[in-house]
Amino acid sequence: MGFQDVFKKSFLEGFTSMDISAGRIMATFAVTCILACYIFLIYRLMTRKSFYSKGFNVSLAALSVITAAIILAMQSNLVISLGMVGALSIVRFRTAIKDPMDLVFLFWSISVGIICGAGLFEVALLTCLVVTVLILLLENLPASRAPMMLVVNLADAQGEDSVLDVVEKYSRFHKVKSRNITGAGMDMVVEVRVKAESAFVKEVSGLSEVQAVSLIAHDGEVTF
Repeated sequence: MGFQDVFKKSFLEGFTSMDISAGRIMATFAVTCILACYIFLIYRLMTRKSFYSKGFNVSLAALSVITAAIILAMQSNLVISLGMVGALSIVRFRTAIKDPMDLVFLFWSISVGIICGAGLFEVALLTCLVVTVLILLLENLPASRAPMMLVVNLADAQGEDSVLDVVEKYSRFHKVKSRNITGAGMDMVVEVRVKAESAFVKEVSGLSEVQAVSLIAHDGEVTF
C-alpha cells in the first residue's frame, strides 16, 4: 500500500458522514429564518437615515438560509462537501460594496448561516445580540461636528482681513483652505465650525468687500 492509498484511507476514515434527520433540518431552517429576519430589521433600522437598498437587505436574509443549507449538505456527504468547495471557489462577486457597514452585515449574515448549519443555535443567537448591542452603542456615540466650507467672493483682496475677523468671532477653529486672486477680485475658501450659521453668513455678506458668500456642509471625514 502506497502513501496515496494510506492518505486516502486515513482521510476517508477521518470524515464521518452524518445522517441528518428531517427534524434537525426543519429546526435549522426555522432558527435561521428567524435570525435572518432579525438581521433584515436591524439593517432597515440602521439605514433609515441614509440610502436604503431593499434588494440588498432581502439578499442578506436569503444568504443566511442558503449558507445554512450548504453547511447541512456538506455535513451529510464527503462528495458533496468536496463538490461545494470546488463550486464555490469559482464564484466571483463583482458588486462593489459602497458602505463599510454593508460589508459588516454581509459577513454577519454568512456567519449566522454557518453557525446555524452547524447546529450551534445558542452561539448564533448570542452573536446576533452582541453584534446588535455593539453596533447600536457605537452608532449612538457622540461624534465631533463636521467642519463647513465658507466660500467668499471679494471685490478686493484687501477685504480678507475683514472676513477673517468675522470668522474668528463665530468660529474658534478655522483654516484658510485656498486663496484665488484674479483681476476681478479674490475668492477664498475657509474651513469653519459654527453653530449660528444664519447669523454668521449674514454678517459676512454684509461686509462691503463681499460680493457673494456660501456656507457649504459636507459628509466627509471629521478632522480633529
